[in-house]
Amino acid sequence: MFASLSDRLAATFRNLRGKGRLSEADIDETVREIRIALLDADVALPVVREFCAKVKERALSAEVSGALNPAQQVVKIVHEELVAILGGETRRLRFAKNPPTVILLAGLQGAGKTTLAGKLARYLREQGHAPMLVAADLQRPNAVDQLRIVGERAGVPVFAPEPGNGVGDPVVVARDAVQRASIDLRDIVIVDTAGRLAIDAELMQQLRDVREAVNPDEILLVVDAMIGQDAVRTAEEFESGVGFDGVVLTKLDGDARGGAALSIVSVTGRPILFASTGEKLEDFEAFHPDRMASRILDMGDVLTLIEQAERAFDADEAERMARKVSQGEDFTLEDFLGQMQAVKKMGSLGKILGMLPGMGDMKAQLDQVDDKELDRVAAIIQSMTPQERQDPKILNGSRRARIARGSGTQVSDVNGLVERFGEAQKMMRQMRGGKGMPAMPGMPGFGAGAGKKSKGRSGKAPAKSKKGRSGNPATRAAQERDAQTRASEAPAATPAGAADFELPDEMKKLLGGP
Repeated sequence: MFASLSDRLAATFRNLRGKGRLSEADIDETVREIRIALLDADVALPVVREFCAKVKERALSAEVSGALNPAQQVVKIVHEELVAILGGETRRLRFAKNPPTVILLAGLQGAGKTTLAGKLARYLREQGHAPMLVAADLQRPNAVDQLRIVGERAGVPVFAPEPGNGVGDPVVVARDAVQRASIDLRDIVIVDTAGRLAIDAELMQQLRDVREAVNPDEILLVVDAMIGQDAVRTAEEFESGVGFDGVVLTKLDGDARGGAALSIVSVTGRPILFASTGEKLEDFEAFHPDRMASRILDMGDVLTLIEQAERAFDADEAERMARKVSQGEDFTLEDFLGQMQAVKKMGSLGKILGMLPGMGDMKAQLDQVDDKELDRVAAIIQSMTPQERQDPKILNGSRRARIARGSGTQVSDVNGLVERFGEAQKMMRQMRGGKGMPAMPGMPGFGAGAGKKSKGRSGKAPAKSKKGRSGNPATRAAQERDAQTRASEAPAATPAGAADFELPDEMKKLLGGP
């Protein structure tokens, strides 16, 4: 969603790097580039003006001129101002003191209200609540059937006494739903209302009638993030016609420019509570202004990544794996399959990697990440017998051919998986032995030589000098020449790039070198 804006801002800040001091001209140029980037992202003009004015005012102040790194200070200012226009602090749902809590969803037709109702219900169910969906959209064809299907996938009951398709009174349905929730001990009621292709008086009157009938604790406006400035105008009209407490953005995974998210809070004064980031029911998350600002500035979103991992990975299974590794047991293909399936629950690999800081320069590579590769690997492992998963060493040629036929892959694919898994097992053993990561000798905590005397590739420790430095200058010079000769003949054991490193002449003299 924010790819274009992120790229423009990253290029702008790149021009500031390396400058020990920023002149007023530098700041003016930076603010001008930020203004162009925001306008190109379809952010509302009043919001752009206010944002740029604040950034410029703070950039010209003492907090930048007195900073050790002015460029980083400007990035910090832009981040803080982005957080401000996105709403500042995270806004949580308000729950009724006496259940059930009633949440009314409003919005135009096509914004994704029905699917979002299922996503919200699933999200709240995972939080320990007992939600119920209400089919109060009785105008759109098959809207009631769609909500039933969504509710079944979300594992949430649906109250749908009317068939819809123009039949039934949404006010009566909503009122009866609240009474039914009290009887069924449902603590949250999510009412899916009808929308229109455009805002009209009939739509607003119907929403007002439903609002007065159920007195909702939260009215959430569902907004399609891909419609740009129209999203802001829609929010303004709903605010004046019905009123709402918060915004839910849908289709944040689209390729639109994302100006709605940066405009709607400032224009309406209402916070964004949730964001839909994909088509699946699990592609739904609470909206955190600081995390979204970090994503826009390519600072990553590690906190959201951790939260998704906590939901995807079973705590008991993680503890079992940790105990297994600590006791010296080998990591098996069965374990690998379980971990891989947990990763799949977190979403696409490209999306997961995109939450890491500094991945903005790798967008092309992330777009090429093939999630189907995980399915192919899973098919190969699942085509093995339990014994083969525990001990891949028994996989001879005939077994590998059978596995390839069973998984619909080539024998070369099976060979590649077994080879990569063997390397992973070696790495796990070295880490378990306290030797750190392999292939990085000479670094504390890394490589096979960590905590021991350094060894060359032959495995033998270098010979110790039997004599100290002679007090005779001629003899000492001969000793140094011999030491340099031995060093040049010895196999290199330095990390990549270290051999090319050259000390300055002044440092050589300080260390007593030639």
